[in-house]
Amino acid sequence: ILKSGVPHPYKTTNGSQFPPVKKLRKKIILNNIPIYQINLNLPPQERWNQLIQDKKQDMLNLLNSLKKNSLLFFGSEMFHLVDNFMPYLTKTLPQPYQEELIGISKAADISLGEITLFNVFYEFFSVCTSIIIQSKDNCFYHGRNLDFGLFLGWDEKNNTWFTSEYLKPLVVKLEFKKNNKTLYSSINFAGYIGILTGVKKESFSLTVDERFKLNGGYIGISEWILGYHNQKWMGLLTREVMENAKDYKTAQKMLAKPKLIAPVYFILAGSKANEGCIITRGRTSFDIWNIGEKQTYQNGSWYLVQTNYDHWENPPFFDDRRTPAIICMEEFGQEKPFSTLNKVLSTRPVLNKLTTYTALMDVNEGSIEAWLRECTDPCWPWEVDLTGKFIDSSTDGVRSSAPEQQNISRETTEDVTV
Repeated sequence: ILKSGVPHPYKTTNGSQFPPVKKLRKKIILNNIPIYQINLNLPPQERWNQLIQDKKQDMLNLLNSLKKNSLLFFGSEMFHLVDNFMPYLTKTLPQPYQEELIGISKAADISLGEITLFNVFYEFFSVCTSIIIQSKDNCFYHGRNLDFGLFLGWDEKNNTWFTSEYLKPLVVKLEFKKNNKTLYSSINFAGYIGILTGVKKESFSLTVDERFKLNGGYIGISEWILGYHNQKWMGLLTREVMENAKDYKTAQKMLAKPKLIAPVYFILAGSKANEGCIITRGRTSFDIWNIGEKQTYQNGSWYLVQTNYDHWENPPFFDDRRTPAIICMEEFGQEKPFSTLNKVLSTRPVLNKLTTYTALMDVNEGSIEAWLRECTDPCWPWEVDLTGKFIDSSTDGVRSSAPEQQNISRETTEDVTV
């Protein structure tokens, strides 16, 4: 389509821009994301107190919803097991994270088992889209939609996912400080101590997308419980990277090498030219896809798009967010990075009923901005409308689906030095 010169079916008509268009501004103000400081000089059990005191009712609402909707999958005994056995898992976690979870449990007056589960389940249920852009002046911009709550309860009355809606009041912006200086900033869910979306000024930005594999987190957790602790929890590894890595290269090595509890995609952008990549992680293997390497349908070499499927394989027909994202990236261009990211992340099915928030980051400025999202009907409950139509949320215009991708294959690299 692009080579033929015929306008592609995803073209927008209203020139949506960043910051979001005025007609949405009232909603964004109402959904204003609060900012909290996490003082790393405080004892670990005290670091999260203010945030948790403000958000504990929202945490309880989410946990009550999870209890109700998990009955379908696990039965009524699940949370009994959580309360009795999860604290043993907590005791095996490295410091200071073990102490932080204990402090959160006390501040929220929620059992330690449920707080630990609250942190563990982000390893399994997130379905996301991340994009990095290298501008013409070689600066990096990083955007993401965090989609969460698949199969965890559908609200037929409001056409929403229960868990996705209960998560939105928990979205906060965090500034991690040490010796009165901001080390890095992130967008988090209150009660979660890992990092899914973060930026370190003049160093790097990082997002995490889940990777679906048979040798996944359930096997890793089972091994951990059996005493095999020579592996990393994804959220705790990203905390370590944000706090200890001083530059892009160091962060890349820290993310690529250790054995992991669960497979994952790390999307990483740096502060210098060509410092951008997607690290596809198996539990013991990795593949690094660098900025400049093109995907199917990708003409420009100035961006990378990652959803929840290996970039060398075709995404499944029922969850293809990659194709509309790539075609929209080509259309909107490199000239205004934040505007392009906002438009693409606001295009259905990249935006969908699971989307909790959109975040945009500027690595050199160290800035991170986010807003809560609502995908108004018509909007498919998951990532793709089975009618095969993609919709621009800013125009409500219907966009027909793109042609089927070509087959490509690529093996991940195991035991290779970065």
